[in-house]
Amino acid sequence: MLFEELAEKIDSKKDRIIEIRRHLHENPELSFQEEETATYISDFYRNVPVDSVETNYGGQRGVVVMIKGGQPGKTIALRADFDALPIEEETGLSFASKNKGVMHACGHDGHTAYMLILAETLAEMKSQLKGTIKIIHQPAEEVPPGGAIGMIKAGVMDDVDAIFGIHVMSPMETGNVYYRSGNAQTGRSYFKLRIQGKGGHGSSPHTANDAIVAASAFVMNVQTIISRRIDPFDTAVVTIGSFDGKGTFNIIKDAVTLEGDVRSVSDNARETVEKEVRQMADGLATTYGVSVELEYKNDYPVLYNDPEITERVQQVLEVANISEVKNVLEVNPQPPSEDFAYYLQEKPGCFFYVGARPKEKQWYPHHHPKFDIDEKSLLICAKSMAAVVADFCG
Repeated sequence: MLFEELAEKIDSKKDRIIEIRRHLHENPELSFQEEETATYISDFYRNVPVDSVETNYGGQRGVVVMIKGGQPGKTIALRADFDALPIEEETGLSFASKNKGVMHACGHDGHTAYMLILAETLAEMKSQLKGTIKIIHQPAEEVPPGGAIGMIKAGVMDDVDAIFGIHVMSPMETGNVYYRSGNAQTGRSYFKLRIQGKGGHGSSPHTANDAIVAASAFVMNVQTIISRRIDPFDTAVVTIGSFDGKGTFNIIKDAVTLEGDVRSVSDNARETVEKEVRQMADGLATTYGVSVELEYKNDYPVLYNDPEITERVQQVLEVANISEVKNVLEVNPQPPSEDFAYYLQEKPGCFFYVGARPKEKQWYPHHHPKFDIDEKSLLICAKSMAAVVADFCG
C-alpha cells in the first residue's frame, strides 16, 4: 500500500525532521525578511528528484516545488509557512534563537521541517503517484497582508484542484489530530481611531474638550456591539489593544489614538462589527464635539474548510492507522486568524491541526516567549499529510 511505504520511509527520517526543525528554530527570520530561510529551503531540494523548484515566488521569497506523479491525475497543493515573530525567546532550549528579538514562537519551523521531509519522500516515490503535488513554502504568514496573497496573485493556485495544510497546536494534546468543517478560524480586522478634542488646564475643564473622556466612552460602548448586535449563536470579539493617551496629570488631553483588533467567525459578524464601529466613531463627533479619523482594514478572511473534503480527510486519518495517533477529533472553531484562508477562497481544501503539547514540562500558548512544541508532533504531521496525499493521489 502506498501510505504504508510512505510512512515507513518517513519513519526512517524522523531524526532529520527534528534536526531541520532545530536548525530553523536557531535561525528565525521575520516576515518578509526570510532570505536565509528561503535559501535553506531551496538548497534542500538540490539533490531531491522533484520536477521543478521556483524561488522568490510572488517576489516575496516563496518557494514552490512541483512533484509530478507517474500517472495522470489532479493537482493538489500542500502549504507550509516559514516566518518567525518579533519576540525575545525565553525557552532556555539548547537550540534557542541566535537572532536577538526574533523567535519561532508559533511552530512554523516545525511546519517547514515536516514538509521538507514529506516532499523528499513523495519525490522518491513519485512513480507511484497519480497527478501532481505542488509544495508551497510560504513566507510572511504572521504579518498582514500576509505571504499567501502575493503567491496567489503570482498564480500559485491557478492549476490546483485542492489544497491542504497543517498547524501544530501547543494547547492540544500530542497524539491527537483535530479537524473542523466549515468556518474553522476567525477572520481578522484592524482599526485605528484618532480623536481630536481641545486641550486645556485640569483646573478649567469647561474651557477644553477632553479627548480622553470621548475615547473612554468609545472603549466601553464598543463592547455593546458584541453583546447587542451580534447573533448569540455567532461569534465576534473586539479588543482595544492600544490607548495612546499619555500626558501630564493636570493637563486635559488634546488628542487620543486607539487601536483595535476584531475577530469574527462569519462574514456576517465581520460586516456587522465594521458597520457599528464606524457608526460609533461618527457618533463621538456629535456627542462629544470632537473630530474623529477612523482607519478600518479587513485582512485575513474567515478560514472555511470545504465540508466534503474535510470529511474525506477525517475518514482518511481514522483508517490510516498511524501508530503515533491516538484520536482524530472534531474541534471548536479556533480564535486565531490564519492567511491559509486566502487559499481556501480560491480552491476547496482542508486546514487541520496536530496536537503538540509538551508532555514533561509546562506548555505555553503560541506567540509566548516560552512557546515550545513536542517534537513528536512533527512525525505525526508528516504521516498525517502523507495519508491525505496517498488518498488523493494514490
